[in-house]
Amino acid sequence: MRISNFLPVFAALILGAILCLAGAAIGARFIETTSTKAVVNEMTLQGYDWVDVEGDGLQIVLTGVAPDEQTQLAAQRAAGHVVDPARVINVMNVVQQEDIPAPRFSIEILRNDSGISLIGLVPSSWDRARFVESLKKASRTGSIADLMEQADYPQPEAWDEAMEFGLNAIALLPRSKISLAADGITVTALAESKAQKAAFEKNLKAELPETIRTRLDIAAPRPVITPFTARFLIDETGPHFDACVAETAQGHLRILAAAKSLGIDDPHCTVGLGAPSAQWAVAVETGMRALAKLGQGSITFTDGDVNLIAAEGTSPALFDTVVGELEADLPPTFILHSTLPQAEQAESEDEHAEFVVTRSPEGQTQLRGRIPDERSKQATEALARAEFGSHSVYSAMRIDDTLPSGWAMRAMAVIEALGEVTRGSAIMSEDMVEIRGETGNENAKAAIAGILSDKLGDGAEFTIDVTYVKKLDPVLDLPTPEECVAKANAIVASSKIVFDPGSVELNVEANDTLDRIAEALKECEEVEMEIGGHTDSQGGETMNLNLSTQRANSVLDGLLMRRVAGVSFTAKGYGESEPIADNGTEEGREENRRIAFKLLNAEEPETATPEGAQGENAGTDDTAETDVNTEADAGADGTENGDTE
Repeated sequence: MRISNFLPVFAALILGAILCLAGAAIGARFIETTSTKAVVNEMTLQGYDWVDVEGDGLQIVLTGVAPDEQTQLAAQRAAGHVVDPARVINVMNVVQQEDIPAPRFSIEILRNDSGISLIGLVPSSWDRARFVESLKKASRTGSIADLMEQADYPQPEAWDEAMEFGLNAIALLPRSKISLAADGITVTALAESKAQKAAFEKNLKAELPETIRTRLDIAAPRPVITPFTARFLIDETGPHFDACVAETAQGHLRILAAAKSLGIDDPHCTVGLGAPSAQWAVAVETGMRALAKLGQGSITFTDGDVNLIAAEGTSPALFDTVVGELEADLPPTFILHSTLPQAEQAESEDEHAEFVVTRSPEGQTQLRGRIPDERSKQATEALARAEFGSHSVYSAMRIDDTLPSGWAMRAMAVIEALGEVTRGSAIMSEDMVEIRGETGNENAKAAIAGILSDKLGDGAEFTIDVTYVKKLDPVLDLPTPEECVAKANAIVASSKIVFDPGSVELNVEANDTLDRIAEALKECEEVEMEIGGHTDSQGGETMNLNLSTQRANSVLDGLLMRRVAGVSFTAKGYGESEPIADNGTEEGREENRRIAFKLLNAEEPETATPEGAQGENAGTDDTAETDVNTEADAGADGTENGDTE
């Protein structure tokens, strides 16, 4: 074949190949474009706007940053629903995940008579074995069940501080549950008595971490009261309790409701153990309402004995009616004794025999009056020394063999009853016993009523005028007035009360200091305290006096706003009249610019002073003062000196 004949055929083949390639390219491009658009639409429809879709021939390449691996795979599957999954190329990234936060580390310590259990999650870096050994030493027990787990995370900042408090708390509390964590501590415990509860709380508060929120929940069981005594009176002052106890919370509410309905505004009753009957509250309420019908008198419940004494002059007919109804209404286990006193001619003063016991605030006890014989005198003195202390009893009793039978036993009952009083007196006559005084025991009146009703017998008349004084309560362990002043001065020593230049108004820092002072003084009782303002010698004397007075009054107003109930404050400006350092130096002037808390009406210490020497110190100021540099004051030109630190 000639070449001329072959060339057209060859050219046709070349042209056909070119046309085929062009068609294939156009088809591939069409498929790429349509596939890409379809996948983009699907991504938009599924909400995967963060996915970038690119076509690469027949392949679909997915790029972008997925929020997590699960979403990444979901986007890939969505693309595979539109095109062949084999054509989908996944090159998407995943957002870098933050580190998993550390868990909350905490320990729960359970302690009872059988031992200690530890439950919780602790850091791996913490010396767990050392803590367990320290816990064994602190609690003096070898029985510790360690059920704690650990995690490899950093130890919280306040962790060691919380663990140290836990060791101290578990050593103190034999029955407790203590939850320890760096951000909070909870202590739940059981005390055996009210006194032990107060001691626990005092010791724990002294160890409280300053940076960790702590909650204390210590409970004390109900006290065992014997004899179980309630005494309700209506006299010239109105209705009131000398003693009130209840056997249950429901009984307590019942008695208080009856008391309020009879005119007692704020009745107080103790819930305790030892009631002779489950119907104690019913009996007490019944007796109270019976006495209200008589108008005046007293009714005393001592276990199952009920002693009703009407006021002298009560109508016999009314008395008989009330007694009859009371006998019918009282529960069966209670026995009623009733007395209607008859008017008698008053004895002359020489014929009126008395036995008197007095207790002074200093703790001295005096026995005066009559006693039937020497043997009774010695027994009474011995009981008084045992009750009040062998070196604090002074006896000046006179023997009188004409005294009625039972006089010595009544005198001993009076001594025992006065033992419930911190300071006061007891007066006993043939037909009456009167106890007066002050006490730091909230249940003293109930105890006195129980003693007298038990020892004096049925029908005995007695009155109890005993006042509870909070500062005398040994359980509360309230600070002394001197300690209160020292606390206030210690705070301003560590955190000065600073005024802005030219101002007598308290600034933020000064208010923070007053907050601390108010908190420190909240347990103070019946304290009279002076806030004294002092300046240096720069500036005019009158200007300094006025400035110190105004700033002392600002501190006074600030403390009054914080309601420190137990402290009575007064303010006084001293100006430059009482320097405590050299005003010739800046350091000395800084010391002289201060606020000083001073105790007013401070009691002089007990000292033996010969008669006639009392006038030697007349006119001295009966105060106790501690000065602390706390305040800035005016300079010579009326500007402030040392107002900032």
